[in-house]
Amino acid sequence: MTEQHGSESYEVVVVGGGAAGLSAALVLGRARVRALVIDAAEPRNAPAAHMQGYLSRDGMSPAEFLAVGRAEVAGYGVELVDDRVVDVAGGEDFTVTLASDGRTVRARRLVVATGLRDELPAVPGVAEHFGRDVLHCPFCHGWEVRDRAFGVLASTPASVHQALLVARWSKDVTLFLHTVREEEVADEDRRRLGRAGVTVVPGEVESLTTDADRLTGVRLTNGTTYPRETVFVAPRPVPRNALFETLGAELTETPFGTYPKVDATGLTTVPGVWAAGNAIGFGEQVIHAASGGYRAATAIVSDLVFE
Repeated sequence: MTEQHGSESYEVVVVGGGAAGLSAALVLGRARVRALVIDAAEPRNAPAAHMQGYLSRDGMSPAEFLAVGRAEVAGYGVELVDDRVVDVAGGEDFTVTLASDGRTVRARRLVVATGLRDELPAVPGVAEHFGRDVLHCPFCHGWEVRDRAFGVLASTPASVHQALLVARWSKDVTLFLHTVREEEVADEDRRRLGRAGVTVVPGEVESLTTDADRLTGVRLTNGTTYPRETVFVAPRPVPRNALFETLGAELTETPFGTYPKVDATGLTTVPGVWAAGNAIGFGEQVIHAASGGYRAATAIVSDLVFE
């Protein structure tokens, strides 16, 4: 990203330069809004070689997608800086403090698109292969691994849902209960798994086995190894909520983390502060995030006009 130093005052500061933040910045730039994007370069989908399901961009690498987006945004006069926001304060305007040199910038409005990070199960091999043959989203990657031998590494009884879902892409699916006790799986869920042809294996998983840097199987602590080519996991989402907490935004607890309460445009309970992308929810895929950034930006432009 090209770092540019202009005035320290902006109409809008966008925190986060992923799909949501860049989409917001694109709309803001086209509306002749003076905007700054501050990006810490920690995209959630960085481990993936390709992204899918985005019309006309299906199969594009996340890195290329962001590079093209940054170039488009810069073409409309939006400034971009590689840095991290460490503090923000409200008032008549917002004061945003950057990590690199402690400098501050001021903004009339904020878009917070800081996303989340995925906390993976502490099983050797999972983190090393995440985004390649260890996956979490069948809608994102199911087509590319279709008809392979799937494993699903359970983290909670809700992992039954993931096993049933991925059976859409393969008829060879094994659910490894791992830390989930057999009695925690409801009888109806067992019947569903049986009807879907999903094999259920109790016992804790010790590690994933590999050969030539490719996943080959799942090994239990009792030494038994089950050949598998792809393993699906359910990471624990950890939202990056620090800025919302500092600003006093109302947060809402969900089964997938705690997120700011927002309206249909992404406006939080703090006047002048919008949220978009994975900052508002676990299930915001790239295409959703871009849409959310667009909605937030159009609302901000109207807000500035009619202020």
